[in-house]
Amino acid sequence: MLMEKLKQVDYATVTEITGAKITSEQLQRMYTRYRFASEFCNGKEVLEVACGSGQGLGYLAKKARRVVGGDIDEDILQLPLKTYEGRGNIEIRFLDAHQLPFDDESFDVVILYEAIYYLLRPERFLSEARRVLRNNGVLLICTANKDCPGFNPSPYSHKYFSAPQLFGLLTQDGFNDIRLFGDCPVIENTNKDKIIYLIKKIAVALHLIPKTMKGKELLKRVFIGRLTPLPPEIYDGITAYSPPVAIQYDSPNYRYKVLYAVGVK
Repeated sequence: MLMEKLKQVDYATVTEITGAKITSEQLQRMYTRYRFASEFCNGKEVLEVACGSGQGLGYLAKKARRVVGGDIDEDILQLPLKTYEGRGNIEIRFLDAHQLPFDDESFDVVILYEAIYYLLRPERFLSEARRVLRNNGVLLICTANKDCPGFNPSPYSHKYFSAPQLFGLLTQDGFNDIRLFGDCPVIENTNKDKIIYLIKKIAVALHLIPKTMKGKELLKRVFIGRLTPLPPEIYDGITAYSPPVAIQYDSPNYRYKVLYAVGVK
């Protein structure tokens, strides 16, 4: 039932897929996600759930022994299938995050990036992630911070988590050594930054932000300027890297647009 509901959503309209026009900040966010994850993947077997068009799978595979990328959108999966055809340690699978099609203790690292808010039952994914992880395996979650000023939810989302809620979710499912990080700080250095922030805040309040990536692309061209096509695979040097910053788990965070959670089985 959960899978049928999720399959009815056209995730391509809200996903950063290959060829989409994105800002330099979006590219940096994506590079940061996988550069950060790669630190946990050396010689490991890695599963990325909700991998989308798979920009980070090849990057992780440079360190990992095996990488499996899975998604519930079969149309989007055609992109990584083409990109990674013939790459021996990369596998692409159709899957539902609520019921992972793998044996117990199959992976050393499980990744869920920018997708937990689309899940109907995020706690079920946590249980499944813990099941397929080996002892001392690592779970990595990245999500938009709902407490960030100017936050704008996706039209297909179900629930976003604050820093304390994210920590509580992992704690509830028995993960240990849980750490939270923030990325993409809210910066308003110039008058232009302040004007763009004010416009976005008003647009969010009045529900004027477009619902699709294409619609947002037009606004970004007007207010930010030149956009860059998202390549099929990221690589070192594609943009600058700023490591995520450790943050407190017991209070809402208003400084960062993106939250990371790391937990150990």
